[in-house]
Amino acid sequence: MKTQSENLRKTKEWKRLILYGTLFMILLTLLGSCQENCDKPTYMHYEPIYAPLSEVRVTADFVGPQVLQSPGKLYYKDNHLFISEINKGIHVINNSIPSRPEKVGFIDLPGNKDLAAKGDFLYADNYMDLVILDISDKKNIKEVNRLEDVFNEYYYLNAETGEVLIDYNIEEREYDVECGEEIIMFETLDFSPINGGGSSGGTGVGGSMARFTIMDNYLYTINDWQMKLFDIHTLDSPIPGNEIQLGWGIETIFPYQDKLFLGARTGMHIYDNSNPELPTHVSTYSHVNACDPVVVSGDLAYVTLRSGTECETFSNQLDVIDISDIHQPELLVTHEMENPHGLGINGDCLFIAEGEYGLKLFNSSNPMTIGDQMIKHHKGVHAFDVIPLDNILFMVGEDGFYQYEYDCNDKLKLLSSIPF
Repeated sequence: MKTQSENLRKTKEWKRLILYGTLFMILLTLLGSCQENCDKPTYMHYEPIYAPLSEVRVTADFVGPQVLQSPGKLYYKDNHLFISEINKGIHVINNSIPSRPEKVGFIDLPGNKDLAAKGDFLYADNYMDLVILDISDKKNIKEVNRLEDVFNEYYYLNAETGEVLIDYNIEEREYDVECGEEIIMFETLDFSPINGGGSSGGTGVGGSMARFTIMDNYLYTINDWQMKLFDIHTLDSPIPGNEIQLGWGIETIFPYQDKLFLGARTGMHIYDNSNPELPTHVSTYSHVNACDPVVVSGDLAYVTLRSGTECETFSNQLDVIDISDIHQPELLVTHEMENPHGLGINGDCLFIAEGEYGLKLFNSSNPMTIGDQMIKHHKGVHAFDVIPLDNILFMVGEDGFYQYEYDCNDKLKLLSSIPF
């Protein structure tokens, strides 16, 4: 006959088994749920876009004003603004009266991203070609010459079909694997077409995001890894010049005195341009991977680093670099920013386009305290790039083109805007 103590012991064992069994079933349920909802690794899928060569290589056509929808690079020359409409062409705006800008027309030029001008001629890309446009009559702009296949690095021509690879649709996809299954990850190469500022002697002025610029009698263009030169002594008949290998991740080019400053994902490269037909590397200031435009004034270079998927970083900052010794650029100070894109400087006025966080004006007279010297902050705009002149600022963003009157005290007055 079982004793009361034995019955009590067996009852406790059964309860323990039931408890363990219940916990085990709960664990299985949770694991199953985790399997269904776990985060699978992703990759970027590139779907090629092709177009017939007859639709790619087309003569530029000057048509009536168009609606600005997807702005790219900004360029100023002879009281006129040239704003690229990404992959479509260039808007031409008469800005003789900044408070009343007037749309003049549109240069219909598929595949355009970049531009620069000197004298009466504008240089622009048409996919793989360099197109030369006569802009002496701003109301009747004409294509006068073109160099074919000088930018063909990204534009593959299928000889059998006659079609050109012009772009990619990019989509993030999940790997088709079970949760927890190990896979071999490969780095995805970005084959996006090239994107594309300048000053001095008869040229116009570009922004900090420029990939075309002109110094003296040479046009300098960059892609992700190289610089291509064109001799423009005869303005309407450029001659291809030297090609200079730069490394990977080159994004922007900024001319200053006899130097070229290149913004790259990994740093700022400085090239001596005292021999304009063959720039030579002087030094590099390295930083973490980030989108990186640069502007220069005196002995200081200003570099913004921006976060984002395409920028491969979480840094949002302004680096001020001492370039008094051009061979040894040295970081002076880093100022925290929100999401800086393009920037521009004129005197002590430093402008930073902060993307969705708007436009900011800083006093840069003391580079160590720039972050504490914000003069004005124009919110409610999505700022991409800027060009500051004597007292007028041009700004382009996702939602429009804006002009401001400014000084380095407390003025940032909106003069006009063209909404997109």
